[in-house]
Amino acid sequence: MNIAVVGTGYVGLVAGACFAESGNDVICVDVDEKKVERLRRGEIPIYEPGLDDLVIRNSKNGRLKFTTSLKEGVEASEIIFIAVGTPQDEDGSADLTHVLAVAQGIGKCMNGPKIIVDKSTVPVGTADRVRKAIAAHTKHEFEVVSNPEFLKEGAAIDDFMKPDRVVIGVPSEHAAKMMKELYAPFVRTGHPILVMDVVSAEMTKYAANSMLATRVSFMNEISNLCEKCGADVDHVRVGMGTDSRIGMGFLFPGIGYGGSCFPKDVQALIKTGRDFGVDLRICKSVEDVNKSQKSIMSKKIMAHYGGTNLKGRTFALWGLAFKPKTDDVREAPALVVCEELTSAGARIQAFDPEAMGTFAEKLGSNPLVSYSNTNYDALIGADALIIATEWNEFRRPNFDKLRSTLKSPVIFDGRNIYSMEEMRTHGFVYYSIGRPRLGM
Repeated sequence: MNIAVVGTGYVGLVAGACFAESGNDVICVDVDEKKVERLRRGEIPIYEPGLDDLVIRNSKNGRLKFTTSLKEGVEASEIIFIAVGTPQDEDGSADLTHVLAVAQGIGKCMNGPKIIVDKSTVPVGTADRVRKAIAAHTKHEFEVVSNPEFLKEGAAIDDFMKPDRVVIGVPSEHAAKMMKELYAPFVRTGHPILVMDVVSAEMTKYAANSMLATRVSFMNEISNLCEKCGADVDHVRVGMGTDSRIGMGFLFPGIGYGGSCFPKDVQALIKTGRDFGVDLRICKSVEDVNKSQKSIMSKKIMAHYGGTNLKGRTFALWGLAFKPKTDDVREAPALVVCEELTSAGARIQAFDPEAMGTFAEKLGSNPLVSYSNTNYDALIGADALIIATEWNEFRRPNFDKLRSTLKSPVIFDGRNIYSMEEMRTHGFVYYSIGRPRLGM
């Protein structure tokens, strides 16, 4: 098939590369000339494992092209994906400015029948607004489809190539047939293509992410209770997760979720509820718990050092991205840790394998935060180590080197990546989430 993908951000670039990998001819469109030139040279603007190989290989084979011309993309394609950003507005809703601008542009460029696909995460009713925006500028026939993405940053290629399911909201049998044909190569192992009405597809993405966010916040509340009553959240988590009705996924406690999906999607669903007169109380609580959880580690640190004045203290911070295998720092707990500790006068020596550039840009100028070349460099002169992201390379460090480099053997682990026995053996004062404190 001939496909256009408008937007070369995280979703658009992954989708374009994966569609090309399955044999389609794909044109990716973006208004950013510098980004398009970089992509033509094989330079990938985001970190996602395996994406650079797909882009370079399919560009070389002529199946994947990049352009700044929406007209070129629309005229050459049967199916056009809208994959531009939907940033959060002040009231929590998704800002559809870019989506609707693209829709109007598509209408002006149409040269025949098309299928337009909303790939961006958009609220209920967006497909209808997109349809009206296009119809105002064309007499050609077209249909608008909802096809939400379910990509995990750090595993997006596998998620796209081997999806648990593909959700398609369609207005007609013709659109359903075209979309099922497009996705057929990705579901050969038997995972379903779920065809439904457009509004249900739009709702599915927000409902799924909000449910996962609910599990995270629920476990974080349980972990806080475990600390107070002397239980070990690791045992509780396994006891819960082995119940077939619950399962093990998203039951790991920590210092809150971040990224581009969960925070924004929970708030957007709350806003949709308000629009329809429904008070989504559970979703509100999920958001409140997550906000407070991001301050848990700072509170532990301040309590350990006897107050809120940390002037003269220096901390090594391992992990800045909101999760491993990405350079995305949107809503990352490490941002809160840095802001709260530096406000108390502390210095931060930070390290992340991929996200130091994006973190420095997001945090802005802060003379109390510096960035280290290696994780061990960050330890030099530090009073304690803070872990905010569970990168694999942090899981098996040289504990003897770690202990001897720190001023004192203290670790604040916001992701529970070390076992209690391991910490006890190496003689660390060890704070984690939902487990007893070691040492002191």
